[in-house]
Amino acid sequence: MTLTERLSQFFRGWPVSGIGAPGLSDGLDERLLACLPAFAHRLLARHNRRLVIRPNGSRAHLSLVAGLDTQPLGELDLAHASALQGVTGVPEQERPHGVELCLPREVVLTRTVSFPSQVRANLPQVIRYELDRLSPFESKDVLFDFVAQGGSKTADRLRLELALCRRDLVDGWITRLEALGAPIDRITWDGAWKGANLLPVEQRPKRRRLRLTLGSISVMVSILLAIAILVTPLWQKHHLARQLDAEVARLRSQAIAVDEIRQELERVRQGSTAVLQRKLEQPRILEMLRELTDRLPEDTWVQNLEFSADQVDLRGESGQATALIAILEQAPGIDGVSFGSPVTQIARTGKERFNINFRYVRGGAE
Repeated sequence: MTLTERLSQFFRGWPVSGIGAPGLSDGLDERLLACLPAFAHRLLARHNRRLVIRPNGSRAHLSLVAGLDTQPLGELDLAHASALQGVTGVPEQERPHGVELCLPREVVLTRTVSFPSQVRANLPQVIRYELDRLSPFESKDVLFDFVAQGGSKTADRLRLELALCRRDLVDGWITRLEALGAPIDRITWDGAWKGANLLPVEQRPKRRRLRLTLGSISVMVSILLAIAILVTPLWQKHHLARQLDAEVARLRSQAIAVDEIRQELERVRQGSTAVLQRKLEQPRILEMLRELTDRLPEDTWVQNLEFSADQVDLRGESGQATALIAILEQAPGIDGVSFGSPVTQIARTGKERFNINFRYVRGGAE
């Protein structure tokens, strides 16, 4: 399960009235701890094992609470029990770290009381002194605990929730469990507030070692969740930015490749167009040869013809070389007709040797 899914599970069902809504604090630890990964659950179960005893008359139901998991262990008879499941015969490192006596709700009396704020520092002594007035029992016959209700610290009076139970209902269990090697370190009841403990401080056994409790774990989880809530958006933005950068780089490389292909295609197109254009712009040689063949007199023949660009150099012999200028000038596409060298007489044949230059352009007949 991802961190986002764990946070969603934690906030699912969160009351709209806020954190102070009734009943929220009862399940807050469990909701926080449910956000932990599996290895943290195993670590918590290993370092936070509690033996919970739920008395009902002279018998009690036993269960082992390891982290968030509860394992039933059976029943215990107050009068005849000689061994305690989960404790007797169990190695020291595997024994429960605490023993909790959880009383039925009906044997615990709760009420709201108020005292002047001046007695804040000595509330336990003041309550013990006032128990005769606040309850139908004497102070020596009851166990009690209290918790302050919400209110301003500067208020004139303190409002407390007071819980009481008869001592004779629990003394037998306290004595018996201590004899079985599992002294009780907490007495609570169904529906008790967080941290409630009716067992007097002087009767609570000393803890031999530091252990992880649901409260301490929930505090650590709260801190981790707060850090996660602050850090996760930043991490998500950073991760998204990296993804966008990678996508932009990929698209940029594709765009560069496409542009290079486009430029190459343009160069090929321009090259082929230039070839076609040059071919189209070149004079039609066959047309020029046909034109010369048709117009030159029968007594004229060409010995050499050179063609470069649009310039033509014509050499040969003719009976009327001087008349060739006028004949060629009348041909379409021929322009700038002139002798390249003087006409010479051939004594043996009586003909004239000529060298004529002219320019031939395509489309002269159009």
